Amino acid sequence: MPERIVIKAGSNVLTRDDGKLDITRMSALVDQIAWLRGRGCEVILVSSGAVACGRGLVKPSRKLDSVGQRQLYSAVGQAKLMNLYYDLFRDYGIPVGQVLTMKENFASRRDYLNQRACMAVMLDNGVIPIVNENDTVSITELMFTDNDELAGLIASMMDASALVILSNVDGIYDGPPADPSSRLIARVERGADPSRYVSRAKSGFGRGGMSTKCKIARMVADEGIRVIIADGRRPDVLIDLMTRPGDTPHTEFVAAEKPVSDVKKWIAHSGSFAKGAVTVSRAAAEALRGGEAASLLPVGVTAVEGDFCEGDIISIVGEGGVRIAIGRASCGSAEARAAMGCHGGRPVVHYDYMYME
Repeated sequence: MPERIVIKAGSNVLTRDDGKLDITRMSALVDQIAWLRGRGCEVILVSSGAVACGRGLVKPSRKLDSVGQRQLYSAVGQAKLMNLYYDLFRDYGIPVGQVLTMKENFASRRDYLNQRACMAVMLDNGVIPIVNENDTVSITELMFTDNDELAGLIASMMDASALVILSNVDGIYDGPPADPSSRLIARVERGADPSRYVSRAKSGFGRGGMSTKCKIARMVADEGIRVIIADGRRPDVLIDLMTRPGDTPHTEFVAAEKPVSDVKKWIAHSGSFAKGAVTVSRAAAEALRGGEAASLLPVGVTAVEGDFCEGDIISIVGEGGVRIAIGRASCGSAEARAAMGCHGGRPVVHYDYMYME
């Protein structure tokens, strides 16, 4: 089976200092992806750049708010962006296809599986999926934090062996990257938390920052997918990561040895779609966190919040209001309230449909 890699190219990689698209760097990215394809890798590209394309093509007739600007520039720019990718990949005889999606498309299991099937058939037929958020219709409250979050979802959904996040820095440092005394963290082991080193400031033309990258990288690595953060502006960085990784600056998040199931991968990224929450006792929390498989039974529930139906995503909250897990409800909120604290009955959340955070 060929290695499957998801590559995320952010705005700060694909744009110049003036905010317009950097065609030279985009061409270099395509050259490297073609090189990977020539060595048997399946590649999915999560690409920013539509807004940057549109910004250089159209001048608004009146002042627009941030949402209006994003919709206008992305609607115009997405067509040009795909045309550029089409022309660049055509030189290598590689077909590409556009996949525009929204966060809400990942909320239901049916829509999730439909997206997966679409990209799977593209890969099976030698087509590179080029994925971006559909900014023309996305509502701010339902948008991805940035394309890092989208790339993490795609890597998880498509059972990728690796996720490569191309940024404008070499990776995660133990201090400000501009400080000469700061050192690059080359390897993040399981259970380690490098976020204490990371600034929450957003970068350049992107919506997110290194804090978002760190959070997404940890989650995806916990699902059994290797994650690499590297500087996409370095010449041939993708080729160097493949051929001489020891000499190429980057940060790697070590993947869990045992991958989680496809359903649990979907649930892991569904926390923002939770329709309600159940609070559990300390004993129940300890049982869920234990080494053996354990479902959440009614006896361990101490409170039920919100109105949800069987099959909805809900949060499982421990003492102090901290979410400890996400799960797919095995019953509705009314049944959960009626059975709360009682022995017997069916689980509120079955182990097979629960992801521990």
